[in-house]
Amino acid sequence: MLTHNRADLLKQCVENVLLRTSDATREIVIWDNGSTDDTQAYLATVTDPRIRVIRSEANVGHNGYARAFRETTSAYMVELDDDVVSAPPHWDRMLLDAFKRLPEVGFLAADIEDDPHDEASHWRHHIRAHEYSPLVHNGINLLVGPTGGGCAMTSREANERAGGFVERDDEVFWLEDGVYIEALQKAGYGAAVLADLVVHHTGGAHYTTSSKEKEEFWRRYWARKARREAVKKVLVRVPFVRSLNARFGWFVAP
Repeated sequence: MLTHNRADLLKQCVENVLLRTSDATREIVIWDNGSTDDTQAYLATVTDPRIRVIRSEANVGHNGYARAFRETTSAYMVELDDDVVSAPPHWDRMLLDAFKRLPEVGFLAADIEDDPHDEASHWRHHIRAHEYSPLVHNGINLLVGPTGGGCAMTSREANERAGGFVERDDEVFWLEDGVYIEALQKAGYGAAVLADLVVHHTGGAHYTTSSKEKEEFWRRYWARKARREAVKKVLVRVPFVRSLNARFGWFVAP
């Protein structure tokens, strides 16, 4: 788990998520990305012997995943956002048992509650809900669709085959889960959501302030998206482009 200047959310995540893990979880790394709030003081009070805190003096952002996972030895690994503030008891065992029965899946994520104040939840339940398809595979209830890394399991074997987690010298925040899933897919693995495991995610402005690096990433992201949409609107006005695109799937029509 990575954290940066979100001590209040971190406390909920530790006490309502990490400390609700089963004995299947034997090592927990909390990577503190140079927090300047009460994060260090709170983590000093955590006594669970499985928890190891690593402090980076600089905020290395999502690069922390690759560095933190190198500090672990387990065959199965979970990445967890510090704004996941509640999960059912022994949620890790649920993920592990399902993951072991899904050899084709390299990234298995928990679903998230419908929280009207959470941005990820809003996209999951109200904007992109139609993109999820239920699937029962090997007795496991799955949702096949956009899969995020808020609370998700991968294996060391799949991770190594996919080339590990990406590190970037020039960026602190990027869509690392999407980049990792693309690498897994190239290695022959899929990604899915475990429908029977639901956690509470509390990201977004209602709950917390965003880092300047994250805000800058999303500013560039939406600017690029707007430019692409403008280009597509011009293209589909060209005779036959819309019909040809519908046939060959060059791009998602505006």
